Amino acid sequence: MAQKKVVAGKVSHGAKKTGEKKENDKKAAAKKISTSSANQEEMLLQALRGMRDILPDEQPYWERVRRALAHASQEYGFRRIDLPTVEYAHLYLRTVGVGTDIVDKELYLFNTRGGDRVALRPEMTAGLCRAYIEHGMGVLSKPIKLFSIGPVFRYDRPQEGRYREHWQANFDIFGENDPILDAQTIQLAYRVIQQLGLKSIEFQVNSIGTPESRREYEKALTRYLEAQKNKLCQNCRERLVKNPMRILDCKEDKCIQLTAHAPQSLDYLDLESRDHFKHLLEYLDELELPYVINTRLVRGLDYYTKTVFEIISSDSEGKKYALGGGGRYDRLIESLGGEATPAIGFGLGLDRIVLEMKRILVKPYQEPRPRVFLAQLGDMAKKKSLKLFSELEKNGILIAESFGRGSLKSQLRVANRLGVEVTIIIGQKEALDDTAIVKDMVSGTQETVTHERLVDAAKKILKTNQDLKV
Repeated sequence: MAQKKVVAGKVSHGAKKTGEKKENDKKAAAKKISTSSANQEEMLLQALRGMRDILPDEQPYWERVRRALAHASQEYGFRRIDLPTVEYAHLYLRTVGVGTDIVDKELYLFNTRGGDRVALRPEMTAGLCRAYIEHGMGVLSKPIKLFSIGPVFRYDRPQEGRYREHWQANFDIFGENDPILDAQTIQLAYRVIQQLGLKSIEFQVNSIGTPESRREYEKALTRYLEAQKNKLCQNCRERLVKNPMRILDCKEDKCIQLTAHAPQSLDYLDLESRDHFKHLLEYLDELELPYVINTRLVRGLDYYTKTVFEIISSDSEGKKYALGGGGRYDRLIESLGGEATPAIGFGLGLDRIVLEMKRILVKPYQEPRPRVFLAQLGDMAKKKSLKLFSELEKNGILIAESFGRGSLKSQLRVANRLGVEVTIIIGQKEALDDTAIVKDMVSGTQETVTHERLVDAAKKILKTNQDLKV
């Protein structure tokens, strides 16, 4: 097995905000209005804490992310699946695991009017496995590759780059247990991150073996932690009873220091898991992917088996941020009542990724600029313009307009600001004659053409300008 650096240091998930003062200031500054209801209820005009609007100015970053995800899913043969935001609560209680922070503290649980106990999805994998079983996907040819994207919800204290409603993209592969799929999954994650312009990236990998091999490991870990129980934080003292492996995921400094010398899962792997991990590392070396072995890495969910990994970004000060992660969950489908189905997948935290893109000044997606502007003057010209706009657009011409502006002068100012190459002008006379003035904004020449010739006239000018650029 190739020798790789082993790390057991702290991975910061973003500094926690003090939050309370900012929240109070925000509430005080928010506008309040009275509704017309009988109780004259006051409505606070702001998003709930941990929720947010993704405004138009931010969308170019998100569009770059969406395009990179769509391209990668097609390139690697993934098919898209969209999952419900609300599921029966027992799906998450059963799969995610008692003693995890998600179930104990972060799950949005509520009863419907019909009395069903439901939850907002805290992650994608459980719902994906439910859909796999419900729709009989097991009969499809293997491997089955599925891509999903959407919001997930966790009632956690908001931190930098993290929200109670946040966006996640998942790539999952069902039906194969060969470690080459583990390597391809990590390769895919790296490809997406690279396409988004993020450079200071490493993968932290580990193997936690099978549930059977973990029993001996958990016993050894529990003995070690019990001897130093008083040094653990309060949460980890509770985890020691419910789920001791979760202590390795704690972000408290004193717990990190205490577990730095704890027993390692790699020393307790069964032969199959050890061989699987050995081959994975060989594949990663062959791909020359940036990885380190982190023996403390267990991930925060109970369904993982064998391979687990996280995608880490570092800043100039050495601070580390988790952008996503995943691993194998070979027993999950079977535990839900389906046939034994090996599986591996990973999720990307899109909010955190966008924040990283902004931090290192990655260029956002740039929408194609319109090359033609349609200006009109008078009611009859407006009526004609709507149809002409549609005709130009159907012919593949990216066109802009300013129908709400009254004066021709103000419309032409918009055209100049957009830097279009052609301006089409329809006034009262042109509306009556079924003609239009076509002005070449580069040369300054213009001509009057009939509506039948309008598309060809605009295309001719655009082609001439394109040839001049070449």
